[in-house]
Amino acid sequence: MLYFLLAVGLLIAGYFIYGSFVEKVFGINHNRQTPAHTHTDGVDYVPMSKSKVYLIQLLNIAGVGPIFGPILGALYGPAAMLWIVIGCIFAGAVHDYFSGMISVRNDGQSVPNLAGKYLGKGAKHFMNVFAVILLLLVGVVFISAPAGLLNKLTGVDVAVFLAIIFVYYLIATLLPVDKLIGRFYPFFGAMLVFMSVGLTLALVFSSDYSMLPGVTGADFFSNLNPNDMPLWPALFITIACGAVSGFHATQSPLMARCVENEQNGRFVFYGAMIGEGIIALIWCALALSFFGGVDALNSAMNGNPANVVYDVSNGLLGAVGGFMAILGVIVLPITSGDTAFRSARLILSEFFDMPQQKISKRLLLALPLFAIGAALTQIDFGIIWRYFGVANQATAALMLWTAAAYLLRQQKLHWICTLPAMFMTTVVFAFLLSSTTLGFGLPIQMSTIAASLATLVITVMVLQLGKKPIPVLERL
Repeated sequence: MLYFLLAVGLLIAGYFIYGSFVEKVFGINHNRQTPAHTHTDGVDYVPMSKSKVYLIQLLNIAGVGPIFGPILGALYGPAAMLWIVIGCIFAGAVHDYFSGMISVRNDGQSVPNLAGKYLGKGAKHFMNVFAVILLLLVGVVFISAPAGLLNKLTGVDVAVFLAIIFVYYLIATLLPVDKLIGRFYPFFGAMLVFMSVGLTLALVFSSDYSMLPGVTGADFFSNLNPNDMPLWPALFITIACGAVSGFHATQSPLMARCVENEQNGRFVFYGAMIGEGIIALIWCALALSFFGGVDALNSAMNGNPANVVYDVSNGLLGAVGGFMAILGVIVLPITSGDTAFRSARLILSEFFDMPQQKISKRLLLALPLFAIGAALTQIDFGIIWRYFGVANQATAALMLWTAAAYLLRQQKLHWICTLPAMFMTTVVFAFLLSSTTLGFGLPIQMSTIAASLATLVITVMVLQLGKKPIPVLERL
């Protein structure tokens, strides 16, 4: 429990100390008009208050990732908490800040256009395809997970809840951002707060549970996973949304279109990621303590983290409190899934240069996305989750490289983005090369060496981009 409280304190300190440093490197301009004012359209570009934009950003990015990921990551022991803290402060929050603020500086454009501008057309085409695939996977994961939990609560068939959530997603994707998302998210946020605070207090004041008996600080770097899954690089793929997540790069431009002033950026983008990191720590702590050991946790999970959510919520808060807590967990993926499809629609609209003021244009892009999403829900959840994890971290790496290239061209301290980009690139390559299910099944030592060499090549390529002259308009 001391580790948990210390980790939360470090995340909060990271927001004020390192977050301020990142903001200074970026260089905000209080007097510069944001896209919310220069491109107001009443649909996607809508000025909103700082607190409302923060809440929407937090709910957008905090799907089942900061819950299911840390539960799965807890199988590795305390190392999971260490990665959440370091990853969130120095990679995830930096990633989210730059994906949001670079979008603010570029008329609220989505991540493929940003990648194309700072990394070249090849990166843009790659990201267009990759981002849409990732968002479809996210949408499917964030439909299946809440539908499964609702089935556990009510006994009603999963297919019924899948249909209901799909209908909600379609409506939320088509309506102006302030009509549904802007109005109902404060209520959803209250449920999220109840879930997080309620479970934390119940754990802190309970004498029945303690963090993995017999585990000491030396075990932070030990692999306790009973499934013999390697800590490197699997942990850094497993825990994504609670530490660093490429999905957030697709969500931040949504709020970049609603931010009223650049000075709100640190609170909205960096701060929301810190908030998600705290949620991740809460669920990692719950998973590490409630079952008394990783073997018991693995048994209780039975291949699906939703089982842990159900058992922990009811075990700590009772039937009524557990019901409310599970509803809070259900809210997270639903409030991220709708914006996942919304982001996919906007990315496609930019690709096809199709304005979205008319609902008929929105339908033209949204319906095919939902048809594909419905088909993907028929695939096993575990398979979808693994592909989501790899696609997610690969997108994060590319966004960090985009941010590094942006800072290079602005002649600013690019290493705050370059170093986490190098680490995440190595993680993705090493995982793909070593994985026996999604990759080539090579020995981990060989995979790590090859991944490191590939990362060095990419680093040199991005650094070369920094030598290109900055166009006059881009300096403004």
